[in-house]
Amino acid sequence: MLIQLSILARPVIYQIFKGDRFTDPIDGKSYRKFLPYGYGKQRENALSPGTLSLERHRQMWLYLKNETDFFSKNIKVLHIAPEQEFLRRFKKMKNLDYTSADLYSPIVDVKADILDLPFEDASFDVIICNHVLEHIVDDRKAMSELYRVMRKDGWGIVQVPMKNSLAETYEDFSITDPKERQKHFGQYDHVRWYGMDYFDRLKSVGFEVDINYYSQNFSENDQKRFALQKNEILPIIRKL
Repeated sequence: MLIQLSILARPVIYQIFKGDRFTDPIDGKSYRKFLPYGYGKQRENALSPGTLSLERHRQMWLYLKNETDFFSKNIKVLHIAPEQEFLRRFKKMKNLDYTSADLYSPIVDVKADILDLPFEDASFDVIICNHVLEHIVDDRKAMSELYRVMRKDGWGIVQVPMKNSLAETYEDFSITDPKERQKHFGQYDHVRWYGMDYFDRLKSVGFEVDINYYSQNFSENDQKRFALQKNEILPIIRKL
């Protein structure tokens, strides 16, 4: 219901926020401002009024458009816990054999536990799994499932909340109270803050990993225009 209401409200929202200071590359529309967003301290101009995209979503979209054949090649895609704007757009793309999956969401194609995916080995060319693993205690098991269902020469994007200043991931599974989890891990339902050893975890199950600061490919003016975070990492995985 909330998703449908947000879609219906978009024409009104656009009229309120339209301008020329910011551009959302996902819908191509320009706005005078974006909305603040964040748990605790909020980031200014983070949330696009049109697509409800955040910095990480816009960075991923730009990467897919500029650096891959995602929008033109016939490929089989698995999208875990899909963002609503991506789900809506990807399902319309005729070149994609697109499957969305989640354990709880009512809008996905398949109800699935990332720890035990109901797909055969080597089923997908591309896997997108953003801001999921920080919720999973046995994240290596989840990573190994993603590796299992990815085809050889396949690739994917697996974003997580990270602190680039942390060499090692901070996790403590004895912390179960939602308020304490928000205090320690940034959100009430997270079980860790990932550090730079996140990429070692991905490598440990077999993936090749590209630690890609894709936003830095753009000029400072374009970083501001698209409202990107300069030091946000786009983790790209490959199965060779």
